[in-house]
Amino acid sequence: MPQTFSTSDAVDLAVLERNGFIESRHLGSAVILAADGTVVTELGDINSPVFPRSTLKPFQALAAMQSGVPLRGPQVALAAASHVGSHEHMDVVRTMLSAAGVSEEHLQCPADWPQDEEARNWLIRTDRGKQRIAFNCSGKHAAFLWACTENNWDHSTYLDPSHPLQQRIATVIEEYTEEKVAHWGVDGCGAPLAAVSLKGLARGIGKFSRAPSDKNADARAATIATAMLDYPWAVHGRGRENSVVMEDLGIISKNGAEGVLVMGTDTGVSLALKILDGNIRATTLVGLTLLAAAGAVDVDKVGAVLEKVVPPVLGGNEPVGKLRLAAPVMALLD
Repeated sequence: MPQTFSTSDAVDLAVLERNGFIESRHLGSAVILAADGTVVTELGDINSPVFPRSTLKPFQALAAMQSGVPLRGPQVALAAASHVGSHEHMDVVRTMLSAAGVSEEHLQCPADWPQDEEARNWLIRTDRGKQRIAFNCSGKHAAFLWACTENNWDHSTYLDPSHPLQQRIATVIEEYTEEKVAHWGVDGCGAPLAAVSLKGLARGIGKFSRAPSDKNADARAATIATAMLDYPWAVHGRGRENSVVMEDLGIISKNGAEGVLVMGTDTGVSLALKILDGNIRATTLVGLTLLAAAGAVDVDKVGAVLEKVVPPVLGGNEPVGKLRLAAPVMALLD
């Protein structure tokens, strides 16, 4: 059976310490690439395939824009987002659906409660129940539907791997990662999901993050990178880790389910990592530390961001430990 890298090929990236006792370990693999694609940092297995999950959204948004979707402003960021379903997120998605001439009923992502507490409580109070537009991928799906409208493609089959839009997405993924897709699956939102290596994923994200300053880049890729940084709240949520990183550091940051993270600087230095147990709590800590160790981001600014986003370890209501870097990552700081 096709599979991602094993524990024997992974390294300790982070540990959770409680009362002086290491309670949990987060094994994984990570890679940093320079703008020219050379490997700057390599931990674990960076060549075996992984499912990138929502870190593929910039590629999917690019395919939608290449298909003629005239996304503007926060709509661009929502097309590449894993949002928390706040009212402002859902309002932007509604503008996308309206422009596409479709309704929320056309969305084929699952119905869900918003992660945003205010919006979730509103749906409960008004007895509306779970909503498809509240699902974290609804912006991407709205962009998919809009692409169908622009090209007179069938709306009802937009998630079928043989659909023209999904075929274009596959082409974009292979073009930007410079790899053949190793395996196809289905993501949590129902969209086709391509497996590529961490090295290929980092290569692709680097092309996005440097696109605004690369005269040879697709202008639509530059638009996506710029929108993610101009509207960081739209990509995740106000106060959420990806949004804080983008707002405070000015670098692309995008988590995917099952412990995946990508980051990219405006100079094209890029990172991709996967925590093998699928937990995302250590991804930002590890990712930013690796970029800082490589000289790609300011160490002091990284420290300030980590103070905001690294989850505390509590006993009752008191701090009793911390999530900290494992030895292989610490060694890079020496």
